[in-house]
Amino acid sequence: MRCKGLCAWSAAEEHAKTQTARRGTRILRNSKYLFTTVSRQARRKAGLRVLFLTAVPWLLLGISSYTQVPQPVGAPSDEYPLGPDSKPHSNIPAGKTFEFSMADSKIFPGTRRTVTVYVPAAYRAEKPACVYVGLDALGFSTPVVFDNLIAQGAMPVTIAVGLSSGSVESAKPPENPRHNRSFEFDSLGDRLPRFLLEEVLPAVEKHTAPDGQPILLSKNPNDRAIGGASTGGIGAFTVAWQRPDEFRRVFTAIGTFVGMRGGEQYYVLVRKTEPKPLRIFMEDGAYDEWGGGPEMGDWWMSNQTMERALAFAGYDVRHVWGNGTHNDTHAASVFPDAMRWLWRDWPRLVERKPSGNPVLKAILQEGSDWEIAADRCRDSAFIAADPQGHIYASTTTRIAEDQTAHSCAHADTEEMLAFGPDGRGHSGAAEEKILGHGLRVRGLTVRNDGKVYATVETADGDGELWLISGNGRSSRLDKGLKGAAGLAFSPDGLWLMVTQTRSRWAMSYRVQADGTLDAGALFYAVATPGSEGEGEAGAIWMDTDGRPYVGTDLGVQVFDRNGRVTAILPLPNGARVTGISFGGKDWHTLYAAGGGTVFRRRLKTAGAPPWAPAIKLPPWGAG
Repeated sequence: MRCKGLCAWSAAEEHAKTQTARRGTRILRNSKYLFTTVSRQARRKAGLRVLFLTAVPWLLLGISSYTQVPQPVGAPSDEYPLGPDSKPHSNIPAGKTFEFSMADSKIFPGTRRTVTVYVPAAYRAEKPACVYVGLDALGFSTPVVFDNLIAQGAMPVTIAVGLSSGSVESAKPPENPRHNRSFEFDSLGDRLPRFLLEEVLPAVEKHTAPDGQPILLSKNPNDRAIGGASTGGIGAFTVAWQRPDEFRRVFTAIGTFVGMRGGEQYYVLVRKTEPKPLRIFMEDGAYDEWGGGPEMGDWWMSNQTMERALAFAGYDVRHVWGNGTHNDTHAASVFPDAMRWLWRDWPRLVERKPSGNPVLKAILQEGSDWEIAADRCRDSAFIAADPQGHIYASTTTRIAEDQTAHSCAHADTEEMLAFGPDGRGHSGAAEEKILGHGLRVRGLTVRNDGKVYATVETADGDGELWLISGNGRSSRLDKGLKGAAGLAFSPDGLWLMVTQTRSRWAMSYRVQADGTLDAGALFYAVATPGSEGEGEAGAIWMDTDGRPYVGTDLGVQVFDRNGRVTAILPLPNGARVTGISFGGKDWHTLYAAGGGTVFRRRLKTAGAPPWAPAIKLPPWGAG
């Protein structure tokens, strides 16, 4: 019997009952243990009266818990027959498939794999076709389903590309090859989407269809979908998550959102990150558990948690739960309906929706999004604001404040810069002369009393924190930092935050009246899922509520005053944020540099310049 609408509720309810029954059994078992223990003590101390009064309540609690728990009414079932949309029909023209091998990848070197391409009968090379990428090849009877749905007009003309995972031969083939499936599909970084976009899809377009037509694939992200099961399921989500500018529609079945290569971090990451324009269809079963790795996590619970996170974050998400185990039988039965739902209003754009994240609601201005403020900048561009809120991308390049995009192409220099309360710029090169030979400035900030604080990199690569007084004297405040990066004072001037490029932890220091620091602690936990580096945290600015905004490889991470990431704002190009600053006349515009572009967007909250007079922050709890 095929699973329709309410199967999701019945299976989840059944699983919950099963778990509750198990808990009741444990309570009863523990009650018996307590009964035995207390009995021995009671006989030794006070006889049967104490025994009765002490042990019976525990026994009754266990019996009550056990007897009130309903027994499970179902059992594991993988009986999900395919419907008519998954079977060929003589009156519907069938598409054709072909295969080719891929080797010599630059992104996954040494691998070999097979690529399967389905071309629908309705395809004409007059215009690019929509694209579906299937990880682990074209499962779920994809060619037959697409034949039927395209003929019905339930989805557009779509070319499907089935990608198998790669393997690398050992030096003694065929002995012990390296299987790359988990590495390629379970990893949370950008390797897999890059591989698809830079190598696989261009390779497909070099071939011709079986009828001799050239293959043209749409570059429009609204025309692209991706799907897979298990490790392929999380891989499909990762591709769209990393590159929503390339893929907008996702089918994930029995997804491996567990502790293999960071997948268990997705639930929290989804809740904190500004929503992306994605549409996701999820499938799983109440008895899903991969026998090869139960120590990695609970597939069934992780998929439910992932769905709840997506719904909280505002995504267009639909789920169908069943009673299946860890296979694609149920997924294959619902695949036609999933494709109908994912493509239901094409070519209408899949758009981003508001998030339920309270911090995002508090800081984001409705209708305001990232826009380009400057382009053709260096990939490692810094940005700085003077006391009037003007933004600089170099010591002489000021970014226009109107809607036009400035060009950094003719910037004379990209060296580090910070402004003081008097409007004077402080460059990294100038401060290095004061600090002495061998200390390279990586971050600067200037307080309202004119004191300059700098993070520096030593000749051996260590990070240090220095104070440079108005008279040109310098003193080292701390050493042994794991890379030197950004620094910023809280709006009340009582605390200093310092990031480290080789650690996922940022420092917090207490600021004394004379400007010295103490009580340093690894206080701020930077989110780094999927990162191949150790942290990549950089520039910092604070807003007037005391929230730090930190440039990272995930985007702008927003922290609370207790050192926890509460929101993440990715850049449109997905690049690592190398520079960050608030600016504008009212300091409500956030600027972020990354990947050679400077972006800006209006926020509800205002930035707090480090040279501004100290302001008293509202009380803040322990959390």
